[in-house]
Amino acid sequence: MNQRRSFLKSSAVLASVLAAPAVKAASKTAPAPIAPAPVAPNERILRLYNTHTGESVRSIFWAEGQFIPDALQDINKLLRDHRNNKISAIDPQLLVLLDKVSGQFGDHPTLHIISGYRSPESNAKLHANTSGVAKHSLHMEGKAIDVRIPGQDLAKLHKVAMAQKGGGVGYYPDSEFVHMDVGRVRYW
Repeated sequence: MNQRRSFLKSSAVLASVLAAPAVKAASKTAPAPIAPAPVAPNERILRLYNTHTGESVRSIFWAEGQFIPDALQDINKLLRDHRNNKISAIDPQLLVLLDKVSGQFGDHPTLHIISGYRSPESNAKLHANTSGVAKHSLHMEGKAIDVRIPGQDLAKLHKVAMAQKGGGVGYYPDSEFVHMDVGRVRYW
C-alpha cells in the first residue's frame, strides 16, 4: 500500500508538472483556459487563475486520502496577498470546499480568484477604505476566498456554494464574485 501511495503521489506531482507549470505567469490578455484532464475518483483537483497576478495553477492537491504538500505550497503561492506578496497557508478544508463547488460545474472549470489570503496590513487598509470588508476577515487566516467562474451564472455559483453548507457564503453581483469561507455557516 505504501508503494502504491508513493507511486500515486509521485504520479500526481509529475502529472501536475507536465500538464502545466506549477505557477505560471500569464500575459495581460485573457487567460487561456486550463485544459481539463481526467481526475481519478480518489483525487481532488483545482484549476485556479489569479486575476491580479495573471498566474494560474492546475493541481491535484489530494490523493489516496492525503493532502499533497508540494501542491499545497503551489496553491498557497498563487493565493498570496497580491498587494505585498505575503504567503500564508490556506486552510485545506477551503480547498476541499472549492473542489466540491467547482465539481458541480462539470469537469472542474478554472476558478478566477479575486482574493485569497489577505495579510492583516492589507485587510486593515481595505477595511478602512472599502465597505463590506470585515475587520477580522477570515481571509487573514487563509480560510476565505472570493471567486467567479467565467461563463457561469454568478447566482448559480452562489446557490451551489450555499448548498455545500461548508461555511459562510456571500453574494457580490456588482463586484462579480462569490465569497466562500470555512467559518460558521451563514449567508449574505
